[in-house]
Parts: sequence; structure tokens; C-alpha cells
Amino acid sequence: MKLKYILKTLLAGLIFTACSKDSDSDTKETTTTKPDEINDFVWKAMNSWYYWQSNVADLSDSKITSTAAYNNFINGKTPDALFYSLLYQRGTVDRFSWIENSNEVVQVSKIAEVEKKGGFNYAIYPKDASNTNMVALINYIVPGSSAALAGLKRGDVITKINGSQLTASNYNQLENTQITITLAASVQFTSSGLLTTDKAGTVSVTKADIDENPVAYYEKKTYGGKNIGYLVFNGFKSDYNDELNAAFAKMKLDGINELVLDLRYNGGGSLETAVALAQMINGSFTNKPYIYLDFNDKHNNEDGYENLSEKVNIFNLVDNKPTFQREENINSLTLTNIYVLVSFQTASASELTIQCLKKYINVITIGEETVGKFVGSNTLYDSPSSNYTSYANRSTKHKWQLQPITFSYYNKDKDPNPVKIRPDHEINPYSIFLNLVEFGNVKDPYLNKALELITGQTMRTAAKSTNPPFSLRIDNLATFNPTNTAKGLYIEDFKRLKNNK
Repeated sequence: MKLKYILKTLLAGLIFTACSKDSDSDTKETTTTKPDEINDFVWKAMNSWYYWQSNVADLSDSKITSTAAYNNFINGKTPDALFYSLLYQRGTVDRFSWIENSNEVVQVSKIAEVEKKGGFNYAIYPKDASNTNMVALINYIVPGSSAALAGLKRGDVITKINGSQLTASNYNQLENTQITITLAASVQFTSSGLLTTDKAGTVSVTKADIDENPVAYYEKKTYGGKNIGYLVFNGFKSDYNDELNAAFAKMKLDGINELVLDLRYNGGGSLETAVALAQMINGSFTNKPYIYLDFNDKHNNEDGYENLSEKVNIFNLVDNKPTFQREENINSLTLTNIYVLVSFQTASASELTIQCLKKYINVITIGEETVGKFVGSNTLYDSPSSNYTSYANRSTKHKWQLQPITFSYYNKDKDPNPVKIRPDHEINPYSIFLNLVEFGNVKDPYLNKALELITGQTMRTAAKSTNPPFSLRIDNLATFNPTNTAKGLYIEDFKRLKNNK
């Protein structure tokens, strides 16, 4: 497994608990004589780049006209408390911005693509309408991880964490460095919700460094005259652009003429990778506009289109620095239809793929409503000489950095985005229980539906009937977990993007 790196940290998903302190009660001694250096960086970077800057009174340019008042304001809180106080309708409009101090153990973003993980991706489901007791369904296991070595598998259901029932209050403990979990022996549907019984014994999982390959699975399926590719893609990680390109080279050799793209567990990532993926799916639109980026009024010069390209950039970690290695010619198919599997964990660059690609080809979505994240970010550092965008020129006196929303995006026609993407073919999320086996198995009701749409045939399957006699709201519970989903859309290399405008 190769060691790689991306420049821009991934933007985590919906409302989450950041590892940096986030409390308005964390205060510092107030002074009117000198601005706090870190807080000065926080305010000025947000004043310059924050997408909703004009909507936040405390980010108004007039705030800085009185030196004494400004110093009193910014010195009154810790850097994280100041940052979160500046967000526009935090939790409703802005659900995605965060700050971090890399001196601390940070879960919500990583500079390097090597992350501390237990090696299992999961989704949280309420057991009943009270939304109190929960279960965690394991979506997949990273090969060679602690979870894999412990014997966990796709489709396992977690009922307890460290001996306690999994609840809305403690499920975030699944991200602790070391945990003990209890698995369900059986899962049943009743008129009011899920009924589980526990297996005897527990399973221990310890986090370790993992560089997860987002190109998780590929298989060719042949039905009649159709060569169907099934690709599971779990993250727009630019340090795996070469692996993604190689997967499409394999599809070309396999004569793939239909594609099922599984983005159910993909919370987003690199803008460059998203644009490259579209070119891989259909290379007939080279140099055509694909996505439109809209920044705040202070950065209208950054507004503009990203066009489809026949080249993809390849990145590696060299001497512990993010380094552009080379360009590769993109391996393109000429698909006119694509079937995309989506879920309540599908976000950002995944949603971009659906919204922008459908302007060129027919995109059929299958699953559940997506997260609804049509905004993105670039990392801001304490480097005022480069307008806070240069990692190389940053102050080395501290390790605070910002990941605020800095732009929104639209398809090539600048159509308004929906609140969330509602799939063309909806599937009850609870139907996956008891049917989530290895990738590619047609017991999976989402894949099964895609194959039926492609072939016009009913797939023979031994899937268990699990249409529950209830309708529980998921409310994006799983996307509260920053390491589990909604990595967001980020700009890989802001300087290069600007130069390409």
C-alpha cells in the first residue's frame, strides 16, 4: 500500500463534534492593546474567504474600523469558539465548516491520506421512532485493517459499544482509538421497529494508520449482450487518481457498455478527481464546461468553470510534502447511461457527479435521498501575505487551520441545486439489513434494482424479505460522524486552479 497525500483536507459531513474545543465558555483574558495573533488570523481569513461573509454582521469590514473594539471582540474567545461564532446559521445553513489545531488528535480532516482508522465504515440507524436507541450497520471493511483482523464483515450489526447500548448520545464513541463492540445475532422487524438479540462475547477494534483505497471493488457482470461494470467508489481521493484511471482502463478492456457506480458510502473529496471521473465515464465532451464555482463577492475573480479534460493529475507524498507527480491520459468510456447507487451518506463531490454529469448523459439514481451538500472549501492557513491560501508561507508559531465553506457549485447551466437529491428509484434504507453481503452479490437490493433496470429482467436472488412495516426517519444520523462520510468537496491546488481560469 503506497503512502500518498492530498493538499486540501477533506471537508467533513453534517453536524458533528469537532475534536478541537468548541465552547463559547472557553475564554481568554480580554485586552484592548494588542490583538491575539491566532484570533486575528481566524477573523481576517474568514472575513476574506467565508462564503456567507456578507450575511454575518461580526464579519463585516466595519468591525475592524475601531482597533480597540476589534481587539476586544476577537480576544474574548479561544480560536475555535471565535470561529464557530462567525458561522452563518450554524447547523442549518452552514453545517459543514470547521477549524482544527493539528497539535490535537483530529478526526474531522487529515492533511495526509494516511489516517487513524479502525477499518470499518458504518451507518447509524434508529431502532424505533424514539430515535434514542441505535444500531450501526457495517457498510464495508477495509482489507488488512484491525476490523478485518477481528473478523468483522460487511452487513454485521453493532448493538453495543463498550458494553452499553448504542444510542444517539454515545454512537460517536465508535470513533475512539480502542473500542469493544457487541454484534447482533439476529435482527427482526416488528410493527414498531428493529428487534435485535446479541451474540455472546465481544469484538475489540484498535485504530491504526490506514491509507484506504477508495476504489474498493470492481466486477464485470454479463447478462445477454450487456457487459455491466459494477464499481464501488468510496471517496474522491486525488492520491488514488491513478487507481481510478486504471479501473476504467480495465473496463475498456472488458468492453463495458453499462455501468453501475456505487456512491452510497462516498462523502466527497477532490474537485480534480470529480472532474476526471466524468471524463472517464464519457470522454466525448473534452474541454466542455462541467462545473461552475461561485465564491463570495470579495473573490468574484475566482468564479468560473472547470472544464472536462483528457488529462488527470497524479499526486504522491514525497519528503512528507504533497507533490504533483505527473499527468496521465484519461481512460474514457463512451457511456450514455449510468446507474448511480446513493444513500443518506452520499454527499458533495458525489452529488456533484450526479448533478453535473446529467447535463451530458442519462444519470439514473437508485437508493435514498442524499445529504444535500452543494458547497465546498479550500484550507486557510495563517499566511496573510498569500491571502491565507499558502501552506508553505504559513506561520509556524501555531498549527491552527480553517476549513470554512468558501464556494458553492452548480452544473454547467447554473441550475439551482435541490435541497437533496431524491433518487429516481427509491429504496427503503432498512431493506439492506440481512442482505448486505459481499460487494457484487445481487442480494443487495440496490444493486439488484440497477441490474433489473439495465437488463429488463428480474434478478434471481435469495434475498431475505426485509421490507419493514414501519418508516423510521434516518435524518442523516450517520453523516454526523466526520470520519464516516461527507468528506466534502475541496480544491486540490488553489493556485493551480486560479492559473487555469
